Amino acid sequence: MPVKKHKPVSPGRRHYVSNDYSALTSKSQKPYKKLTVGLKRTGGRNHDGKMTVRNIGGGHKKKYRIIDFKRNNEGVEGTVKTIEYDPNRSAYIALIEYADGDIRYIIAPDKLKEGDNVNSGKGVTPVVGNAMYLDEIPLGSDIHAIEMAPGKGAQLARSAGTYGTLMGREGKYAIIKLPSSEVRRILLTCKATIGATSNPDHGLQVVGKAGRN
Repeated sequence: MPVKKHKPVSPGRRHYVSNDYSALTSKSQKPYKKLTVGLKRTGGRNHDGKMTVRNIGGGHKKKYRIIDFKRNNEGVEGTVKTIEYDPNRSAYIALIEYADGDIRYIIAPDKLKEGDNVNSGKGVTPVVGNAMYLDEIPLGSDIHAIEMAPGKGAQLARSAGTYGTLMGREGKYAIIKLPSSEVRRILLTCKATIGATSNPDHGLQVVGKAGRN
């Protein structure tokens, strides 16, 4: 996903580098309504309504997209309907429609496109977007959305452009090198998704001025 520089028509634009969002299927895409919920902000106020933290407030309204971190719709093939922007995270999200009619959001892996098929569970092929158990993933594979406890849902390597590497197996544990270069042992019965997360150029963006931040 490339970034774009802007003409220096003002001091704030001179160093501004933004995402061009070319990977999204529709830039004006509204989220799937049944998978959204309103986010309430505090405005820096406590339960009495008194301001206890200054300088909090304003900003654009956000709707939280309910993400399927567990990928527990096993053995049912899903098709990518859209790749969408999510204001609550740096990676993009993908809307998946499964063969049984179920519709869910997942963290979009890099290079996943509209119309691609994804699956999860035992015996699925190790291709980008498929969620597999760590005991079946080939050694050396790049993985993201990694569980820390079986069935708990993905907790590691979820932000833009991140991935871990499956280094080896030791007894009932998998040895995984995380994006921070930390090496951690995780149970083989945990799941992870093949590939790196989307929007790898997120870190190349330059805000340009404090006001935009």
